[in-house]
Amino acid sequence: MTRKRFWDRNSVGQVQIATHTDRHGRTAHVAACTAPGCDWSADYLSRAAAELAAQSHQCAPR
Repeated sequence: MTRKRFWDRNSVGQVQIATHTDRHGRTAHVAACTAPGCDWSADYLSRAAAELAAQSHQCAPR
């Protein structure tokens, strides 16, 4: 099993954005909220889409 490695990390508020190689060998971008209780995260194929999702994310922790 291959280890996932993240690079080009950035944050927008409490949302972390990073670049990684997905399971198909493509470069992908992930946005994940680091707020306690908020389990939101998503993969995107473009950095711009990940940054837009991070900017528009509204936390709703349980």
